[in-house]
Amino acid sequence: APVQYLGLPAREMRYLYNWNAPIIWSKHEPNTYYHAAQYLLRTRDLGVTWEEVSPDLTRNQDDKQGNGGGPYTNEAVGAENYGTISYVVESPHEAGVIWTGSDDGLVHLTQDGAKSWKNVTPTGLKECLINAIEVSPHDPATAYIATTRYKFNDHRPGLYVTRNYGKTWTNISSGIPEGAFTRVIREDEKRKDLLYAGTETGLYVSWDAGATWTSLQRNLPVTPITDLMVRHGDLIIATAGRGFWILDDLQLLADYQPGQDKLHAYQPEDALLLGGYSPLNGNTAEFDGMNSLEGVNPASGVVAYYHVPENKDSNDLILDILNDQGQIVRTYSSAPASFEEWDGGPSAPTSLPAENGLNRFVWDLRHEPLRGVEGVYIEGSYRGHKVPPGKYTLRFRQGQASAETTVNVLPNPMIDIDAADYLAYDVYLTKMAAEINAMHDLVNNLAKTAGQLQEVLADLPATTANASIRAKAAGILARLKAWDSTMVQRKAKAYDDVENYVNGFTADYLFLKNQTEHDLPVITQPSRERLQELDEAWKRQEDAARILLNQEVEALNQELMKLGVGAIRVKTKGGV
Repeated sequence: APVQYLGLPAREMRYLYNWNAPIIWSKHEPNTYYHAAQYLLRTRDLGVTWEEVSPDLTRNQDDKQGNGGGPYTNEAVGAENYGTISYVVESPHEAGVIWTGSDDGLVHLTQDGAKSWKNVTPTGLKECLINAIEVSPHDPATAYIATTRYKFNDHRPGLYVTRNYGKTWTNISSGIPEGAFTRVIREDEKRKDLLYAGTETGLYVSWDAGATWTSLQRNLPVTPITDLMVRHGDLIIATAGRGFWILDDLQLLADYQPGQDKLHAYQPEDALLLGGYSPLNGNTAEFDGMNSLEGVNPASGVVAYYHVPENKDSNDLILDILNDQGQIVRTYSSAPASFEEWDGGPSAPTSLPAENGLNRFVWDLRHEPLRGVEGVYIEGSYRGHKVPPGKYTLRFRQGQASAETTVNVLPNPMIDIDAADYLAYDVYLTKMAAEINAMHDLVNNLAKTAGQLQEVLADLPATTANASIRAKAAGILARLKAWDSTMVQRKAKAYDDVENYVNGFTADYLFLKNQTEHDLPVITQPSRERLQELDEAWKRQEDAARILLNQEVEALNQELMKLGVGAIRVKTKGGV
């Protein structure tokens, strides 16, 4: 109604609108919208025409419908009104069922498409603001209301539930303190009776239909929670002045059983094979997921939650991640890492948190990291490549206790790659990773062999009788060092060194793997051609190492044993 309201007292206005006047679209009737003044208004032709489909659904108190201000300025622009409908919701279950709440404390219900209305206000409810109405996603007869009386200097919470279409109501505010007056209430989409409440001072949760409430504040700023929405397994939070916040992984709350104290793995959300980084990837004790100046994206990986019992045994907690073939693709442990880091080498293993109670851990969707050559600086990434889409098992073990759950890793929806291509990509990079590990194991093995041989030469007297064996040992040592210098560059110690010294063979191989791995799981032809070149060269290097260790060092050992010097210990695994 395009009526000029400026300067008029509220009682002379045709329609009285709340500052936050509700407007909703019908879930059951296409092109139908509802807008609320003191009456409920409906359009079925996108606003060309409107009709009043209810009587006045407020207290309609004339003494509160005068001028909008005073005594000096009449703030009468049509927004500062009282006695208005403040909330409208249509039942998601039943067509024609609509609830309304007013800013002066009345609740009304129609069950016949607005042909008739019933006042279903809780008995004894004082004048208040009905700030939110939630129809249970699990039961059409159950509804919740969040009421507010702070304008009457009453800061107590006021949450109510009906399970019979408003015939009777129960106050369910126990556990929310005075001062945290209530603004909104929502029920979880998956777990019946799991409720979320937004108050003036923060967020609360109830697992027992509102019989008791617990603070769910965590790192959320202390600020009024003006609205909540449960969507896609997440809780979306609207605050007054502190932006939108999202609480991920509501499945965790849905699965939670108060009082449980055994090793337990919660059901993770599906994870997408996407690139990018998020502060929520953190796994350290100092991690809090916060950024005070900007928004934070969801974690880029599988977010695993698990419960470690109070009286756990002394064994380390182990997490095995298995693919759908039962093969372990990654293992994490809570054991303190004995790993010694060096510049240009692999990072220390990520430690699995194992504190009493709830723990959180993010698997980055990658295979095991690659092994390095002790003390050798290589400019490259040792990270394992990302796994292909599929179902993965997360198996937690601690002593005799175990707990399992599964998670789906989904393909990037923005690219069109079929499952066979993802699998071929994984097989290709897995083979490259295995070859790099074999190379580095072999380099470490030969380096230790050369070190032992050098000690033998130092301890073997330079007599005429020993001349032959000393010459043979020196020749083998020279060939071991020459082989090593081909495989790795030991002069490089820092970033700029790689510009001054030519990289070794394994650095070239690692470089190719890094360049082949990307978020589009396709192997280019140049990568295939370069890998063929490197594999042929690696075969020659591996054969040379086998001759050195299995023939020359072994023959030298036989002579050393005859002299009573002892044998050089040769590792027989790791590519040899």
